[in-house]
Amino acid sequence: MTQVGVLGGSGTVGRIAVERLAGWEVGSLRVGGRDLDRAAEACTAATGVPAEPFRVDLDDDAALRDFCAGCDIVINCAGPSYRVLDRVARAALAGGAHYVDAAGDLVAIDALTAGGATGLDHHAAVFSAGLMPGLSGLLPRLLAVDGPLARLDVYVGGAAAIGPLSAVDALLTRGPRFGTALAAWRDGQIVPGALKPLRSVALPGFRDRVHAWPFLSTEMSRLAAELGVDELRNYTVYVTEAIPEALARAWADDEAALDAHVPAVVAAAGTDLAAAGPYYAMLFQTVPRDPAPGRARRLLLRTPDSYALSGVVAALTARELHEGTIPPGAHPASDVLSPSRTLTALRDDPLVTGVELS
Repeated sequence: MTQVGVLGGSGTVGRIAVERLAGWEVGSLRVGGRDLDRAAEACTAATGVPAEPFRVDLDDDAALRDFCAGCDIVINCAGPSYRVLDRVARAALAGGAHYVDAAGDLVAIDALTAGGATGLDHHAAVFSAGLMPGLSGLLPRLLAVDGPLARLDVYVGGAAAIGPLSAVDALLTRGPRFGTALAAWRDGQIVPGALKPLRSVALPGFRDRVHAWPFLSTEMSRLAAELGVDELRNYTVYVTEAIPEALARAWADDEAALDAHVPAVVAAAGTDLAAAGPYYAMLFQTVPRDPAPGRARRLLLRTPDSYALSGVVAALTARELHEGTIPPGAHPASDVLSPSRTLTALRDDPLVTGVELS
């Protein structure tokens, strides 16, 4: 029987991954975390399959090695991901397991491949198996199936609680390897300063008026280049301006003091939640080069919880590894998951409250 280890399995992301894997009967489960009682509670909820709790700390090499031993697939739902980087991936691969990271991105892949990780010849390490990056780079491919795009506009955001670890990740997401603020992709290259924030705008799928901040992520640049999009605009959507203001203040400060700004980012997310309630939307709008009648031009997906939906995506990725559809090597999830199969699975998931492809 396949054994799947879920690190951080008692958290918001990991608990959902555990529940979905148990429901799909992918195999037996090992749920890891610092708090053994919470891990045991997650195991209790995983009805129908064997599940064992396991105390493990990311900073404890021996415990991490023991957790991975005997697993066929290891999913990491613990963070902050930009400090974890390739640490868990190396332990999983060394133990002979495939690896899935609900977060992480090219920075983690670079760290893994640059250090000569063993095991990638026969096992896969899949990063960005969450909502953003992840679904944000996967689902737009459905709109390019019938031909190239003249323009693709991406809007992802809403209101969600941000815990301290997620706040650290948000604060660390800066620099050229992550993306370029205010930039657009045009005619095969990044154009800095091409866009301005959109304040108090109405967008399909988003509640009331919102604020959209342009940020051309590395994921979006790769997507535009791969699909041959003439112009791509990517926006992160906020209910209020509290989060971008908190991030701007932190980034203007000494980088060594970033952790001191964590409470402000957490509080800013609380401001958004108080204003709109929990929800998240992913909106992709296109202008095709060939505007053939009946061609889909818009994809909208809504969820009440972006973090929980990342747990679904991580579990779907593990299921694909179990079924043998992902090749060995280190990959972003958007490069190896099937957009159509993923969207079909998401349509049926209770955490997706709406999907429109039109």
